[in-house]
Amino acid sequence: MNPQSPADRPAPALHPFGQLLALRQREADGVRFTITTDWLQGRTTFGGLIAALGVQAMLDCSEGTSMPLRALQTNFVGPVGAGETTVKVQQLRAGKNTRQMQATVLQRGASGAEAVAAVLLATFGAARSSTLPALLPRAPAIAVGPEQAIRFPQIEGVTPAFIRHFDLRWAEGAPPYTGGQGWDTSMYLRLRDDDGVHPEVLIVLLADVPPTPAIGQLRSPAPASSVTWALELRPTAAIEPGAPWRIDMDTLAAADGYINQRGRLWTPAGELAALAYQVVAVYA
Repeated sequence: MNPQSPADRPAPALHPFGQLLALRQREADGVRFTITTDWLQGRTTFGGLIAALGVQAMLDCSEGTSMPLRALQTNFVGPVGAGETTVKVQQLRAGKNTRQMQATVLQRGASGAEAVAAVLLATFGAARSSTLPALLPRAPAIAVGPEQAIRFPQIEGVTPAFIRHFDLRWAEGAPPYTGGQGWDTSMYLRLRDDDGVHPEVLIVLLADVPPTPAIGQLRSPAPASSVTWALELRPTAAIEPGAPWRIDMDTLAAADGYINQRGRLWTPAGELAALAYQVVAVYA
């Protein structure tokens, strides 16, 4: 019998994001999650999921604070496979207007010892009165709307497994591995099952979905991996479930196999939800 090609293998069962959150277990100093294979990106878990679980753990352990998440720094230390994953949470400082927290993502290796897989630092900040005028950016117009944008293909064994949880539509720029010339992209995206997800957790999850625009210049698949990721969030109004968001990705610099890029995530209403800055290693 001939072995199955990647495209012929059965796709893993889908476990929606809300289901992963519903099964989490609170511990004395953190939260335990179980990651399923449909959230993998190659041999590791989709980085946006890792960061979103870290933020959810911090919210669970923040003693009911209502301060919005303002900034998040994530260092991806090592791969996170499918299975049980623990997020340890530490409050570094709690002030009147800000709260600083750290989340450490841990997973047991083959030896049975826990290893650090990611470290997140988060700043939660209350709204302050200010004499400065408000500066509230709106999404710039682009030629292609969500209905006209090209649906991102989901090919089992070729595109990452986690992509099936999202509806992605390509609006501008070169798709991955098409040999294009540009450095920037725009995409519409939404989590297929976003009902009941905390808005800040959803923003973190969505902001890491698009591939680095730089790989649109390649003509064949090559691994790419996030090294560090900094996210700055803007408080947003209530989000209508199922509505498409938009993310614009700009390559700022590229050399020596490392990409420096910026992302701007816009809500379905066109409000700025987050600014993202990322260092990505491309192995090509």
